[in-house]
Amino acid sequence: METAPVFEEFTPESDCDCPGCIHWRRTAPHSLPLRLGGHPAARGARRALVLAAAAGSVLGGQALPAAASAEVGGHLADTGAGPGAGRAVVTADEEPGTPQGAKSPLHGRPATGAPGPPGGAAVRATTRAAIVDRAEKWVAAKVPYSMDAYWSDGYRQDCSGFVSMAWDLGGNEWTGSLDTHAVRIAKEQLQPGDILLFHNPADPEKGSHVTLFGGWTDDSHTHYVAYEQARPHARKQSTPYAYWTNANRYLAYRYKGVGGGTPGGPGADDPYGTRPGKVPVPAYPGRDVFRPGRSHPAIERLGRQLVKKGFGRHYARGPGPAWSESDRRNVEAFQRAQGWRGAAADGHPGPETWRRLFR
Repeated sequence: METAPVFEEFTPESDCDCPGCIHWRRTAPHSLPLRLGGHPAARGARRALVLAAAAGSVLGGQALPAAASAEVGGHLADTGAGPGAGRAVVTADEEPGTPQGAKSPLHGRPATGAPGPPGGAAVRATTRAAIVDRAEKWVAAKVPYSMDAYWSDGYRQDCSGFVSMAWDLGGNEWTGSLDTHAVRIAKEQLQPGDILLFHNPADPEKGSHVTLFGGWTDDSHTHYVAYEQARPHARKQSTPYAYWTNANRYLAYRYKGVGGGTPGGPGADDPYGTRPGKVPVPAYPGRDVFRPGRSHPAIERLGRQLVKKGFGRHYARGPGPAWSESDRRNVEAFQRAQGWRGAAADGHPGPETWRRLFR
């Protein structure tokens, strides 16, 4: 009787020295399957054992010994028949598999921060306009959805990787860790750049998802512009609050770095004073104030508020009391960040633009 040949387990080498690949080379023996965020290197090792098992069944009609096919990259691979066939068993001390992939460093980019919970460390400051702008770039590029691939900026091409990118985090998070970079807020406090998150801890693969809030589409707040990474590619569209399914399980969160706040620091949980009653909204001065040739203290007040909220990039010298094209363009940017288009985003502030800007 012929003896089945011995196949040696191996992991393909890679000479890439980016932080992501270094991380994966170090953790590949303990990584998740590729469909759950694992690295291709670990997949190569699994393939080697699958081929070995297949060859054993053909050569001499014998399968490899069970011990030779049990350990695959630090996980137990069920190669027999039955309900568990082909599924990896994750050890209890590992993060559970998710539909977004596991936490990981930025791929192909120098490390810019820890991908894990920020704890008491300062977070990088950003603005709502910058968050929405980053999201718009992925939407315009129609970045394909993938739990395994990484875009050129180093972020994973799934829903949680999308938010990690928009928030400019130092690594790729998943739905079970994004909340550590944020604070809970109420529906009434939602502003562009915040997120709506559903993480299902009992079964992370069932329903877990996250969207980036782009602004309300109606005064009744029943629909909003959702930026999200979903099949087949990144998109933005009017979406019923809080989502199409599991709507009552989504929670609203705000990134701690919006407005330059630090975890636990003054104003970090409400940097723009959006809690009801915290900052009174000044009286709207009327549409005629915001017209070419007009000069009014409310124009300068408007401009200073635009700058405060991160929408002052069109000012060359700062806001003043005379209405200018720079004022109009900054107002338009703010209106577009609410998800408005067409006549609703013409750069001339009406009562609703004024209320949202100062609330």
